[in-house]
Order: sequence, then structure tokens, then C-alpha cells
Amino acid sequence: MKTFKMGGIHPEECKFSAGKKTEVISLPKQVVIPLRHYSGKPSIPEVAKGDMVKVGQLIGRADGFVSANVHSSVSGKVVKIDNALDAFGYKNPAVFIDVIGDDWLETIDLTPKVKRTCDLESSEIIKKIAESGIVGLGGATFPTHVKLSVPAGKKAEVLIINGAECEPYLTCDHQLMLEKGEEIIIGITILMKAIQVKRALVGIEANKPDAILNIEKWAKTVEGVEVIPLKVKYPQGSEKQLIQALTGREVPSGGLPIDVGAIVQNVATTFAVYEAVQKNKPLIERVITVTGKSVPEPGNYWVRVGTPLSHVVEKTGGIPEDTGKIVAGGPMMGRALPNLEISVAKGTAAVLFIPSSESGRGKVQNCIRCAKCVFHCPMGLEPYLLMNRSEKNLLDELEQNRVMDCIECGSCSYVCPSNRPLVDYIRYGKLKVGELIRSRKVQQL
Repeated sequence: MKTFKMGGIHPEECKFSAGKKTEVISLPKQVVIPLRHYSGKPSIPEVAKGDMVKVGQLIGRADGFVSANVHSSVSGKVVKIDNALDAFGYKNPAVFIDVIGDDWLETIDLTPKVKRTCDLESSEIIKKIAESGIVGLGGATFPTHVKLSVPAGKKAEVLIINGAECEPYLTCDHQLMLEKGEEIIIGITILMKAIQVKRALVGIEANKPDAILNIEKWAKTVEGVEVIPLKVKYPQGSEKQLIQALTGREVPSGGLPIDVGAIVQNVATTFAVYEAVQKNKPLIERVITVTGKSVPEPGNYWVRVGTPLSHVVEKTGGIPEDTGKIVAGGPMMGRALPNLEISVAKGTAAVLFIPSSESGRGKVQNCIRCAKCVFHCPMGLEPYLLMNRSEKNLLDELEQNRVMDCIECGSCSYVCPSNRPLVDYIRYGKLKVGELIRSRKVQQL
């Protein structure tokens, strides 16, 4: 069974919410819709205090190419535009809307009928995706229209669809593949048309046999789409690892998937593309997983963007008594939350409750030179060395040792017997080296 060649780990899966049908979370009294979804510049407000808005209405216009439109997920009254805390701990501009009813734009097709035919040309599809504010829903939230716009001198040869969902606990993509298989396949054909390729590979880990069968069933109705079961291994959902697993091609250091002829999209992003192009529905809601070892009824839920996590948690059973940490996302790459007043963003995949018995860090001890971090690094790096250089602020050595290639998967920290915060220091080092690289480019202008 296919997988990537270098490194990787096998954390406890904990897929407690697997097979739980999606439920709809009711609307809150107020939403706080971020104007920045992590990757790219914040959008520019298109509304002002006192404005009345409908579901699907543009409230933030993309500011430049690497930016994304933002739409209202509710109908109601704009009460203010102000900074709001996000899951990364930063304050970013957001639109605060008091919810009044649930009045949708008339242009959005709300009928359940599946629309199979797309008559748009490649450029029209990409434009529609940009207008709809679609971003990558696998975690990075990079604007989808940017990834689909192949640079001059490059050529896309294959579309890669990420159905791996390798993070422990998460099942939102798994359930989406079970419930929206036909729509996902149509979304794949739309993406193939957008980047003008005739081949698409869907990678799904073998711990989701029902999803594999369902997507295979619908893939048989179109040409050029192949579903490939993958060995269960983390971080298989990372772009470079997934490309290697499915095609054998290796993205070069500092390179992008398009350098080896590939463009990667998550299955949830693919479904959002279907809704945008075929139903004229912008990205205003997504499936998230609410889970944890002490959660009585883990599940998967449709939630509108901007919904406070406190509302989601209240509607799904509340906070378990033994909770020591609440994480937005999975345990490997998610972010610990300071509170539950943070809103669901486009990239929010899960709310994870970690028991007190598992939430604390072990005592940090000296490195014993066991090399486990090196053996398990999927990028072939030396995490112990990168942490050491980051501690000493040796930025030139960090850059020479490819710190920018780190995908921050956390495999090194997971296997370290000395409980060293490897990925934390490497993340800091990447931040500082990134600043150094940008300043160098500015000086060259």
C-alpha cells in the first residue's frame, strides 16, 4: 500500500466521531466573522456599522491577489467592525453581526438537486472560486484561486485530492466523503477543467474503507479520476508527503507542488468549489468535528463561519469536567485556545477537548542524542540541531540547515523521550529566518 518514503509516525487514531452523521448547529445570537483567514492579506470591509446584510452577501473584499473575499454567514445587522482574537492568538479585524432571521441572497441555489454539468471555461471557474472566497480547508487556508493560477513557465499535469485526514481525532473530511461523494467528484471535474488536466488522484487512508468505497463508486461515473488507498501514517495529509505517496515525485527544497506538475486540494475545499461554481454559494459554512476522550457524544457538525466556539460547545454537550486543554484542530498541529469566545473561521476543522491527565507537558530534559527526531522527520531535517540553533538565534545556520522546509507537523516533539519542545523552537526559528529572507529581498529592490 502506498505511502511517503521518509519519516512519519503512528499516533493513536482516536477517531471517536467516525461514522457520526453531520448535524446542523443552530445560529447564535451574534457572529464575529474574521476578515483575515490566516493566509494572505485581510480583506477590506464592504459594510459599515448599521448595515443590514443577507446570508451570502459580500462583507469583505480581497485586498490583492493573495487574499480572499469574505461573505456574511447570517442575515442581520452589522453592529461594529473591530479587532477580534483568533485561534493563533492574534487580533485581526472582524465584522460583528447580530443575527436576525435567516434570509439568503436570492442568487444562491438552495435546492438539494445535484448539478452535474459545468459550462464555464477555465478562467471563469477560477474567477468564480475567487469571488466565492474559497480557501484551503485542510488547515493552511491559502486562497484557492491562487493555487489554481499556474505561473508562467509551469504546467499542471495532475490534480491531487487530499482525503487522508491523518490528524488523530478528526473525522470531518471522512464524514463529508460519505455524505457528499457525488458532489466531491463533480468538484474534482471542475478543478480538473480549471487547471486543464485529464488526471486526478484521490488519496484516502486505509482506515476509512467506507469513504474509499463511496468515492470510488462516484469516480466511476467520470473519466480520469482514480482513488488510491494509502497506508495509515502521519503526516500523510501534508502536500509534499501526499504527492510523493501518490506519484513518487519529490517536491524540491523550497519548491512548490507545481514544480513537479501537481496541484493539491483538500476534499472539503473540493466540495466548497462544487457549491460555489454549481450553486453560487460562497464559503460561509463548513463541517467541524467536536471530540475528545471525555466527550460523551463526539460528532461532526455543519457550522456557519463566525459562530463563537462557546455556542458550538454549548450545543454539543458542554465542556467535559476533566478538560485540561481545548484545541482548535487536531492534537498534532492544532492550537490551544485561550478561551471559547474565538469564532469558527474558514480553517477551523475541530474542537478537541484534551483531559487534564494528557494536557500537561513532561519535564524538559537534556537531549540524549537518540536521533529519533531525525529518523521520524518526514522532511529529512535534523530537529535537534534546528532547536539548538534557534535557541541561540543563529539565523544563518538555521537557513543553511533548511529550517524553512519544516512543515511543523510535530512528529519530532511527539517522539522525543526528553520532552524537548522541538517544534516550538523550530517554529520560532522559521519566523525569524522568514523575516531575514524578506528583509534581504527588500534590500535587493
